[in-house]
Amino acid sequence: MTARAGGGTPEERLRAWAYLSRVVEGPCTALIEQIDACGPIEVAAQVWNNDVSAELEARTRARRAHDAADHDLATLRRLGGRLVTPDSPEWPAWRTATFSNDCEQPDGARPVALWVLGALALTRVEEQSVAIVGTRAASGYGEHVAAEISADLAAEGYAIVSGAAYGIDGAAHRSALAVGGDTVAVLACGLDRVYPSGHARLLREIAARGVVVSEYPPGTVPGKHRFLSRNRLVAGFADATVIVEAGRRSGAANTARWAVRMHRHLLAGPGPVTSATSAGCHALLRGRQAEMATGAADVIDVAGRLDPFHMRPGEERRASDRRATDRLTPVQLAVHDGLPASGGRTCEEVAREAGVPVPAVMSALAVLELHRLAVSDGDTWARARGGGRAVAHGLAAVHAGGPSRRCAGWSC
Repeated sequence: MTARAGGGTPEERLRAWAYLSRVVEGPCTALIEQIDACGPIEVAAQVWNNDVSAELEARTRARRAHDAADHDLATLRRLGGRLVTPDSPEWPAWRTATFSNDCEQPDGARPVALWVLGALALTRVEEQSVAIVGTRAASGYGEHVAAEISADLAAEGYAIVSGAAYGIDGAAHRSALAVGGDTVAVLACGLDRVYPSGHARLLREIAARGVVVSEYPPGTVPGKHRFLSRNRLVAGFADATVIVEAGRRSGAANTARWAVRMHRHLLAGPGPVTSATSAGCHALLRGRQAEMATGAADVIDVAGRLDPFHMRPGEERRASDRRATDRLTPVQLAVHDGLPASGGRTCEEVAREAGVPVPAVMSALAVLELHRLAVSDGDTWARARGGGRAVAHGLAAVHAGGPSRRCAGWSC
């Protein structure tokens, strides 16, 4: 990614990111590619002057002459939030690096920027995290299962990602908070729009102890198409997605499709065969798209044990216990094993060696490179030497970064 291109002061760049975040509706691969090539300040000027490709002109036509960056940033400051961009140390780089590579139909580009409110650093989703989602019209059984899985995973140190909706989402967030765990709420509207309104208190609690995030600028109202785009972030921010209850046609089923496209682990909870709210889960299980989730242990077996570098307060680990590859998913480990110790292999050659599709190899290589387990000369890839110690130090820096844990306000 070359988003640093174009220069400019931090304030100028932040304003450009804010303008570009509003100028298109939802994910836009054409805009992301232009920003990566030229940088946010130059692209903002190009869009404003209508000096862009025909595709990007069509996507920006309705909003390019409306510059609300100053107003949006002022609103964000009033809320106590922050705009997290690819310039920011808090940007979830490897979670978002391969969005557009794996998800072309519909557009699965990474967000331009993320509007964030909360005490928790957004880099928390770079550590092991699990998305728990499901129907709004949840049964008592579904809410119980969601709460139990969420609490058990959060108690083990996993971050719980969900969409703050009624039903399964709310149960997952509340349970994570109840055990003192970390939780991430991804909204389909601006941070100044509390939706659903009945979750105003829950969202304040998440902002005070976790993090609330949206790719939409302040003032954006919720809409069906925005929920569908939001779902890719829920799936993309997690190592695994658990569908607790879902109908055949539902937002949770859409999240499941994003998880499959992004090569994330997918699990589904079984329910009564007579329940319409479990029909979507049963379809995923019957089609072998998802593993069965009857509890947190099933999720951990699929997603992997907690990263050994992530330590709870007061816990210590010996250096001899740490292996550089302990946090890798099975696909990432296969790709790592497919890299040569010397020389180099192309993505296609690594795919053949590992027995993994090329898009999944590209996703895995982005993770391995970030954690200093793989190196590239631009055309070929090889296994990094001495990666274990580098990874330990790198992750320690990530875990220590971000804003301090302080209470964040929420304006209704």
